[in-house]
Amino acid sequence: MSESELLAALRTSVRGDVRFDVTSRALVTMDASNYRRVPVGVVAPRDADDVAAVLEVCRTHGVPVVPRGGGTSIAGQATGTGVVLDFTRYMNRLVALDPEARTAAVQPGLVLDRLQEAAAPHGLRFGPDPSTHSRCTLGGMIGNNACGSHSVAWGTTADNVRELEVLTARGRRLRPGPGWAGAPGGLRELAEGELARLRTGFPDLPRRISGYALDALLPEKGADVARSLCGSEGTLAVLTEAVVTLVEAPRARALAVLGYADESAAAEAAPGLLPHRPLTVEGMAADLVPSPADLPRGGAWLFVETGGDTLAEARARADAVVRAADALDAQVVTDPAGQRVLWRIREDAAGTATRMPDGTEAWPGWEDCAVPPARLGAYLREFRALLAAHGLRGTPYGHFGDGCVHVRIDFDLVSESGVARFRRFSEELAHLVVAHGGSLSGEHGDGQARAELLPVMYGTETVALFERAKGVWDPDGLLNPGILVRPAPLDAGLRFSVLPRRPVDVAFGYPADGGDFSAAVRRCVGVAKCRTTTSAGPSVMCPSFRATGEEEHSTRGRARLLHEMLAGELVTDGWRSTEVRDALDLCLACKGCRSDCPVGVDMATYKAEFLHHHYAGRRRPAAHIAMGRLPQWLRWVTRVRGARLLNALAARRPLARVAKRLGGIAAEREIPRLATEPFSRWWRRRKPAVGPGALVVLWPDTFTEYLSPSVGRAAVRVLEAAGLRVALPPTLLTHGRRLADGRTRSAAALLGVRRGRVCCGLTYVSTGQLDRARTVLRQTLDLMRPVLDAGAPVVVLEPSCAAALRTDLPELLADDPRAARLAKLVLTFAEALERHAPDWRPPALDRPVAGQTHCHQHAVLGDAAERRLRAAAGLTGELSGGCCGLAGNFGFERGHYDVSVACAEEQLLPSVRSAPAQAVVLADGYSCRTQLEQLGGVRGRHLAEVLAEALTERKSGA
Repeated sequence: MSESELLAALRTSVRGDVRFDVTSRALVTMDASNYRRVPVGVVAPRDADDVAAVLEVCRTHGVPVVPRGGGTSIAGQATGTGVVLDFTRYMNRLVALDPEARTAAVQPGLVLDRLQEAAAPHGLRFGPDPSTHSRCTLGGMIGNNACGSHSVAWGTTADNVRELEVLTARGRRLRPGPGWAGAPGGLRELAEGELARLRTGFPDLPRRISGYALDALLPEKGADVARSLCGSEGTLAVLTEAVVTLVEAPRARALAVLGYADESAAAEAAPGLLPHRPLTVEGMAADLVPSPADLPRGGAWLFVETGGDTLAEARARADAVVRAADALDAQVVTDPAGQRVLWRIREDAAGTATRMPDGTEAWPGWEDCAVPPARLGAYLREFRALLAAHGLRGTPYGHFGDGCVHVRIDFDLVSESGVARFRRFSEELAHLVVAHGGSLSGEHGDGQARAELLPVMYGTETVALFERAKGVWDPDGLLNPGILVRPAPLDAGLRFSVLPRRPVDVAFGYPADGGDFSAAVRRCVGVAKCRTTTSAGPSVMCPSFRATGEEEHSTRGRARLLHEMLAGELVTDGWRSTEVRDALDLCLACKGCRSDCPVGVDMATYKAEFLHHHYAGRRRPAAHIAMGRLPQWLRWVTRVRGARLLNALAARRPLARVAKRLGGIAAEREIPRLATEPFSRWWRRRKPAVGPGALVVLWPDTFTEYLSPSVGRAAVRVLEAAGLRVALPPTLLTHGRRLADGRTRSAAALLGVRRGRVCCGLTYVSTGQLDRARTVLRQTLDLMRPVLDAGAPVVVLEPSCAAALRTDLPELLADDPRAARLAKLVLTFAEALERHAPDWRPPALDRPVAGQTHCHQHAVLGDAAERRLRAAAGLTGELSGGCCGLAGNFGFERGHYDVSVACAEEQLLPSVRSAPAQAVVLADGYSCRTQLEQLGGVRGRHLAEVLAEALTERKSGA
């Protein structure tokens, strides 16, 4: 059957979404593993009837079917060459929750965190909690028999499943459960004919995930068909609903952090803590911790969580753990915020482990082997020796209380020799794990990564039994072929093999990736933290996904499309790709992924790079001209003193409509008013303050200069009140010797002088006009030569401009050493006060604050100095996270308005609406202030404005 006939048959039979387009297929070519398989199409079924229809059509035409949840599987089992079933779009409901029975009925696409949120008001929770809890689905957890950090207390997913509703490949609806409930014909006979093998051939481990759990069919284990399906990775049946058990959540928790010399010492200590019935016993080594300053002394740590009805009870249990632990050092954390900080380090390890300390890439593949907990210390020593013997490096961490170790290893999965070494190491490690009585997989399943080596663990006869079980459930081999049973080779279909072997010609320097754009794109390993549907605390990533719910508008989705663009198989038109362009269109360039993504994917930079190539030699969208060249237009308006005229014209709605249509601006937007007196003009006419303080150069960014000069005036007021001498950057550009150097004497020499203005190039970068950006930045560096020579700090008031100077400038002009020098001189307003006026104390306002931390501030600059300055001024409370949604030109562009509003409504606008009447609304970014004004009718202010006003009041009060 042709692809078009298959598409037509599915669309006739299925009420859900049937997508065979390039983008939909590209988004699911990979999961979080090393593997890549290109599907025929993707179907998002609306219900079990849709699933049955898909199975019937695909069975008739011999097309494989692959169930998929959040796509965070690490062994390759969520990819396939047939039709991928995406359960996250429609079959994602919590069907029922029974607090008295402590059960929940869930659909396979329900994200774990949504179940936890529904259960929490009843004091309940689902026990297993993988680090991907904010985006992994219950169906995926059942398919992989997922575990998480609390498995020492609450077991694996299989331990918490009561019954399932499934469809077999031949369309039979079954309800598997205990007592042979829902068993297909032939399964009982198969099991009862192999009782001896089922009793002796399966290691007794808390984390035995490898293979099929056929021993669950033993009569002494209740002949539990549902449990035997857990961990079958979508190869036996398709899950459509599940009844899971819930556990009582402790009312209070404490976290004991125990320091040890190394991870082997920590591993050897872990089993001795289990009699204290902890909730977790997690292990991490120092090479995974960005800053161990807040942790106890040691080179590795155990995170041991305890619970109780009261905080005192939880604390007492944690203290008992500390007394029982033979640790170098220890501390007990009872503050929930402090615990969250520590747990985030652990949860992000799946991403941070993908980079070695020197920046070398590291990959999964042997991500979660498990051995008996008592053997873990010895196993880790031999594991380290095996790594060294192969010239490899890895950073073990994981569930030490269960003997399960996660590790990413710096395999070379590109060259033939590197792939061959990957195979040799895998084979030897399989034998090492089995020698310690372990399981090849302790959490993430076998998939393609380990299934080929299951005979090492189980022997050929038991693996043949797995194949017979597969034949009972799926006699046509329709479901997820090549996974777990009759597997594809572990070194076949590696996702890196399709990428270019030579570096791609690009504009940015990509210093963290050796200048290689392919390596930058490879950063995305698919853990999908960007797919969280709610943002917590100060996090930003990924606002467009939360607004749309579409994978293509997540950081991972865009990275997948860029990967396929480089591969050239699905996306065949390279930089001209409309699929990539459309996916990047809703990227706000907020840079949230640069900090919030565990592997530091920087989609804002990738977007600018793509737009640069996509529109090379082609006509650009009107918005790129109107807003991308904003500094140029505003400079011209200022020269002719046309601000008042333009403001008057913009106030006339018919003229404004025409202007917005011509400029590619959303009709719903108001055109901002220009300042009638630019900041630098005010600066020239004021009487300069003279003082002995340190010199700082105040950067007149485009927004401060032309649109909100009040921010610049306020900053000057505060900086001078703090005893600093303020100057603006030079505006005279000379060729050769500079003016006032004591040698320029003739009038003829002045002919080589021209005026210029410094610019960070932000608007050119965000619209991908990188050639123009480089020209502007080189001119800026020429103008800033005296500042660079003096080493004077450069204070930048607009966070997005400061971020551009810190990151875009040195990455675009990597060949110019002046770029790095200027980047190092850039300070935010609060940083300048803290570093160069440390004894100054701001006026006391003693008021609460509301508003938002600028997304670029969060992602690139950090806001520690701002927090300290606010605290010193008596401004209490936290600013919200997320992105305002305007994001420079993004929210003004036609077609972006709805997404822009949705982003603002996520955190910013609700935080301001719920703020006390006396609260100060802070928004250091021009975009944030504009969004607040246009959508909320609220005037947000820069911190400099708030402090300057307080200084004036203090002076008048005195």
